[in-house]
Amino acid sequence: MTRAERNVNVAAVVVPFVAFLVAVPLLWNRLVGMSDLALLAAMYLVCGLGVTVGFHRLLTHRSFATYRPVQYLLAVLGSMAVQGPVIGWVADHRKHHAHADEEGDPHSPHVGRGPGVRGMLKGLWHAHVGWRFTDQGRAERRRYAPDLMDDPGMRLIGRAFVPLVVAGLALPSVAGWVLTGSRRRGDGVPLGRPGTRLLPAPRDLEHQLRVPLLRPPPLRDRRPVDQRGLARLPLAGGGLARNHHAFPRSARPGLRWWEVDPSGLLIRALHRLGLAWNVVSITPERQRAKALARL
Repeated sequence: MTRAERNVNVAAVVVPFVAFLVAVPLLWNRLVGMSDLALLAAMYLVCGLGVTVGFHRLLTHRSFATYRPVQYLLAVLGSMAVQGPVIGWVADHRKHHAHADEEGDPHSPHVGRGPGVRGMLKGLWHAHVGWRFTDQGRAERRRYAPDLMDDPGMRLIGRAFVPLVVAGLALPSVAGWVLTGSRRRGDGVPLGRPGTRLLPAPRDLEHQLRVPLLRPPPLRDRRPVDQRGLARLPLAGGGLARNHHAFPRSARPGLRWWEVDPSGLLIRALHRLGLAWNVVSITPERQRAKALARL
């Protein structure tokens, strides 16, 4: 990664987050209002689902199939979340699963971090932020994402990453102006942006429900999956990450009714509308077999 790319990553992580914290209290009821926060929430959700449903479950793990225009739409929305070009994202994540918590995992919090509290903190930093300056985009695309490399539409979306990021910034501003009829509201780009970098947090909605999007939880529970609950921490999200790593192709890592999974709900809705098929689901028998195999 070049110095310029590292600087862009730092700016993308830090600047919007700081701007958000400063802008809301200082500009409330002047340049910032409820319409801006509503646009923020809407864009955050839409672009977040573009990553979790599009980049992750569809393109990385092939958890379901859909029509090509739907694939491209999800890839465009995911690109607006400023996570990086789609093919590089998929290659990185497939490499992560191929070497999870082993040498070669681009964002493991455990490998080579050392013991004790210092090692834990280094792992936390690397898994959430640091890997973006050292390992992001280094996965061999032809090896880890050959299907996307062979898709002209995905290659085009990947090359259009920067214009899509600009569009993600502009759309909420234009929407704010249209909805409120005020240029002042239309100027609120930082609040209406996709939201990926406003609050640093894990990459997927299923990994953690606090705020979506950065990378898998830094300290994934190493205990074996057991029948009493593949997800011990459904609200914190760590349990859903355990489910996902136990069954990576599952379209719905929220395996129990209490495990909230917005991405899974969207895939279910697409299936009912006839827009998704071959949806991978994990039967209770497979869950029990996995639990017994890990005992």
